[in-house]
Amino acid sequence: MTGNAFVSPEYLATAFLVVLAPGTGVIYTLSIGVLHGARASVAAALGCTFGIVPSLTASALGLATLLHTSVIAFQIVKILGIAYLLYLAWDMWRGSGTLPTSSDAEAEPDQKSGWSWATIAVRGAAINILNPKLALFFTAFLPQFIPVNATDFVTRFAVLSGIFMILTFVVFVGYGMLASGIRHRVLSSARATRWIQRTFAAAFAAFAARLAVTER
Repeated sequence: MTGNAFVSPEYLATAFLVVLAPGTGVIYTLSIGVLHGARASVAAALGCTFGIVPSLTASALGLATLLHTSVIAFQIVKILGIAYLLYLAWDMWRGSGTLPTSSDAEAEPDQKSGWSWATIAVRGAAINILNPKLALFFTAFLPQFIPVNATDFVTRFAVLSGIFMILTFVVFVGYGMLASGIRHRVLSSARATRWIQRTFAAAFAAFAARLAVTER
């Protein structure tokens, strides 16, 4: 990066493309939008957004270096992340076809099933918190847009981090709104509901498998 501007057009464009790319958070938000409605998808987007705070903090403090240099630390977080993704896959598969075929797209998530808005947000946050690659990504990505001779590195890093979080929330809410648009159609058919849930379950399992074979 050249110049003294805190935020460059290049950073905004690159960060937007990074956030837009389908990942575990996007798939999670889409699943919530389809199965629980627009407002629930906002909770999912909020959880996924705040779930990147620990990785941003670790990157800013240099703690990401520990994950990069310590095989044990990296593997512990990696195993936890794999286990959590497999849990989400199992939970989604187990619930296949159990959602009510209701036309009410904004109904409160079923408290008995454990899918309250708070739980949706917490599960979304956990997806990113338990991703060991995220802190390493921010360590490699954000400094590229900060001048090497900057004396206010921490401030610039914080600004770029904040913008990344805003982009994440806005894009994920957009995904959730699009997904909720087909909610009526999905929930009008028990077969379609079951198919959608199993598709999302397979996606989470695939992400777990990809994380399992990922090296530092």
